[in-house]
Amino acid sequence: MNFLSLFVLIPLLTLGGLLCCKKPSQIRVLCAGAGIALLALALTLLGLYIQARHGGATAPMLFCADLLWYAPWNIHYSVGVDGISVLMLLLSAIIVLTGVFASWRIDPMPKEYFLWYFLLSTGVFGFFISLDLFSLFMFYEIALIPMFLLIGIWGSGQKERAAMKLTLMLMGGSALLLLGILGLYFFHGAESMNLLAMAEHGMPAEAQRRFFPFVFIGFGVLGALFPFHTWSPDGHASAPTAVSMLHAGVLMKLGGYGCFRVAITLMPEAATELAWIFLLLTGISVVYGAFSACVQTDLKYLNAYSSVSHCGLVLFALLMLNPTAMTGAVLQMLSHGLMTALFFALIGGIYGRTHTRDIRQMGGLMKVMPWLGVCYVVAGLASLGLPGLSGFVAEMNVFVGAFQEADLLHRVLTIVACTSIVITAVYILRVVGKLLYGPLQNPEHALLPDAAWYEKVATATLIAAILVVGLTPHWIADLIHESLTPVTAMLGR
Repeated sequence: MNFLSLFVLIPLLTLGGLLCCKKPSQIRVLCAGAGIALLALALTLLGLYIQARHGGATAPMLFCADLLWYAPWNIHYSVGVDGISVLMLLLSAIIVLTGVFASWRIDPMPKEYFLWYFLLSTGVFGFFISLDLFSLFMFYEIALIPMFLLIGIWGSGQKERAAMKLTLMLMGGSALLLLGILGLYFFHGAESMNLLAMAEHGMPAEAQRRFFPFVFIGFGVLGALFPFHTWSPDGHASAPTAVSMLHAGVLMKLGGYGCFRVAITLMPEAATELAWIFLLLTGISVVYGAFSACVQTDLKYLNAYSSVSHCGLVLFALLMLNPTAMTGAVLQMLSHGLMTALFFALIGGIYGRTHTRDIRQMGGLMKVMPWLGVCYVVAGLASLGLPGLSGFVAEMNVFVGAFQEADLLHRVLTIVACTSIVITAVYILRVVGKLLYGPLQNPEHALLPDAAWYEKVATATLIAAILVVGLTPHWIADLIHESLTPVTAMLGR
């Protein structure tokens, strides 16, 4: 068995194990064990990958394997990873594990909840290792479908409406994506769906211009591309804590990763010609999301609109099509994944105690819940780009790379996008001051307990990862840069 297939096999075996569990304690131990195994596997893969590159391996993808699934359409189970894939797998493993601890007391039906949770995880891991377009699309759908039930059953607020809206909009994006994938397949001679083979074969510029919008918008819907982002705030606000963590921390990264791996890599000429159109839309996402966060009074909606802004920055940087900005885009995916997962874990902990997400009804919680309060401050500082934390290195690469483009349009859009830094500081500092400091708004909050041990494990793990990215970014940037080299060469950068 190929080493990478374990990322799919472990969640599938966990599904089988869950069917045999009868007690909540057994369910928790099994899921925590699976999460730890996935994280250990991701760290092992990282070590092996770095060792292989230092040993002289120069292939675009390593640890490749290929198994024929359906001969008439040349559909294969084809897997392999580069530095970007390895980092996305590590991010996914961290958030899956911390999401398990954030769901430690999930009720009702914990078995059914974790069945759907690990099915969603199967799709996420399968997506990041796939080199075959059909397999990639299949895992993409596996990652999306469980969201409907996870939000509709275990969510809060207008959960049925939010689940339906999310599902319909993402299925609409999937329809566009499927059209784009079929167009790529047939215009490449219907000989292979392998990403490496298709990139090597090339594609006429006219066909690229025809199908690039389908693929980019198809993935962009999941990446909160304006104006197709409206599912995201409602979905985040209604989802249970761990699902919000996985949704914002990993699922939205499928959009950015897919835009890079499929749209830009397979259609570089169209990306160069049409990038300015989507830059306008992503620039709107960045600023609009930040301004919208400023006026929110619900903690989850605030973080959801913040995610629209930060994920818009990922697509914005990718469309600059130069190595510095694209490196920043991947760093932003890592940074946003970690800090937004931390935000949602903390919001879930606060809501579980205060039974409200309304910022106006809370205050002075730092004295009552110091662990959760300090962690919230760290997450906020990472979000506004404090040096030493992950947000700083990501945004520096994004904006420095974006400003390297010397034409007027790119410079103006970069300056406009930079205003999001100030806007982010406004809403982060506002909510930290209102939520954590000042007098208690509700006397009953004085008796609330601080974080439990499983919440401390989840939040401490995420903060440690944020510090690793922020304090030691060079080895991460090196992994990203060598993986971008083949793509930037096709782009002429």
